[in-house]
Amino acid sequence: MAKRKIIRIDEAKCNGCGQCIPNCPEGALQVIDGKARLVSDLFCDGLGACIGYCPQNAITTEEREAEGYDENKVMANIVRQGENVIKAHLAHLEEHKQGGYLKQALNYLSQFPASHGYSLSDTGNKKSAPCGCPGAKVMDFRKKEEVSTKGKKASAAESQLRQWPVQIMLVPTSAPYLNNADLLIAADCVPFAYAGFHQDLLKGKALLVGCPKLDDVRVYEEKFVQILKNNNLKSITYAHMEVPCCFGLVGIINSAIASSGKTIPFKEVIISIKGERKK
Repeated sequence: MAKRKIIRIDEAKCNGCGQCIPNCPEGALQVIDGKARLVSDLFCDGLGACIGYCPQNAITTEEREAEGYDENKVMANIVRQGENVIKAHLAHLEEHKQGGYLKQALNYLSQFPASHGYSLSDTGNKKSAPCGCPGAKVMDFRKKEEVSTKGKKASAAESQLRQWPVQIMLVPTSAPYLNNADLLIAADCVPFAYAGFHQDLLKGKALLVGCPKLDDVRVYEEKFVQILKNNNLKSITYAHMEVPCCFGLVGIINSAIASSGKTIPFKEVIISIKGERKK
């Protein structure tokens, strides 16, 4: 079974200084009751960007079997940390539009009616606390009401982007726009080189963007496996440049598909350095 990394906080060492908080791109950390808390296993990418900013060496990473995300197991750990951590976790799920997991969490809490201040009826009235970097906040544009274009020719410059964020390192593995989606993985030079990127490649798809040359592709593989395990993808398209460094990700994507145990159609698109579609 594949493994995933996740951070671990030593409460005895943590002094609640908060220096780790702005360095968690997923917004999964908060200081609660004087200690740094991982309020969402779901959004922890395990890359450990927060570790180097902890003066107490209270944060480490541990490796776990890459089982499917289980909100009930997460809640068992959250409840142990007290009511304020419970509320922060629920608010985090609500802010990131994880309605299904939020309902599971509330159903779990219904077993302990005296231990929390949330209920199925009043959660929608609670205002989520802001968390993490605004540039990493999950946003799903698919449900936004579209302006009618009947009788009009669509602008060649019309954006087909339906979500935020898009960087592989920042997209949560259970972002709502990934489930039941056609996924486009694009090397980050492609949108600049290929003029038809939005209409020809991106339209109707969820997007992940990264650089196979400059980024750690081993991290990519771990993240792809988690995305595939946590979501039902309809298809995967990998669009990349014709340069050699881009081809290495083809094998990594195929390996991730095999590790997920799922059958997912995979297509490769190659763009020349002159901006022409070659495949």
